[in-house]
Amino acid sequence: MREQLIEDGAERLADAELIAVVLGTRGTEVARAALAHCGGLRELARASPLELAAVTGVGPARATRLAAAFALGRRAVEARCRAPAVAGPEDVFARAWPRVAGLRQEVFFALGLDARNRVVADVEVARGHLTGVEVHPREVFRPLIRAAAATAVVVHNHPSGDPAPSADDIALTERLRAAGDLIGIPLVDHVVVGDGAYVSLAERGWR
Repeated sequence: MREQLIEDGAERLADAELIAVVLGTRGTEVARAALAHCGGLRELARASPLELAAVTGVGPARATRLAAAFALGRRAVEARCRAPAVAGPEDVFARAWPRVAGLRQEVFFALGLDARNRVVADVEVARGHLTGVEVHPREVFRPLIRAAAATAVVVHNHPSGDPAPSADDIALTERLRAAGDLIGIPLVDHVVVGDGAYVSLAERGWR
């Protein structure tokens, strides 16, 4: 019966029903308990296997299966959103948003671009906490040097949802710009991603 429901269109199933399919449970009680435990679908999608396993009826094996399903979904969205080249901050946002949506800590990425603005390196540089992340210029530019990047773009998220850059963000941008100019890989933008929105420091005139 469940297989028939999926064949008829998974998009018509409720969240708990889809989760139950992934978990392999007969009813939706365990799925509903998992949703309630995490506080909703968005939080469930970012929960660790250890946190999921704590839900009665889930356990380690089902928790791993569910976490893997969410990770695969994020990769599919990310692949669809990726543009072949980065023409502006909206393309940076399109690449980054599926990777950071719902995260509870700041994550800092560096993109290396060639002379035609095609991405030749996409590196997660560091993960921090709710309100900050520690970033060293050498960790940003080392992989970009190896990729023979012509220019660099950096991007990080604000878990608060507000993409407005902080004073620390602006100071870090200046340090990275100085390092990039010295190395020969100019930093062309720093994009801060919030909840479905972004701020481009280049558009704000920091250069």
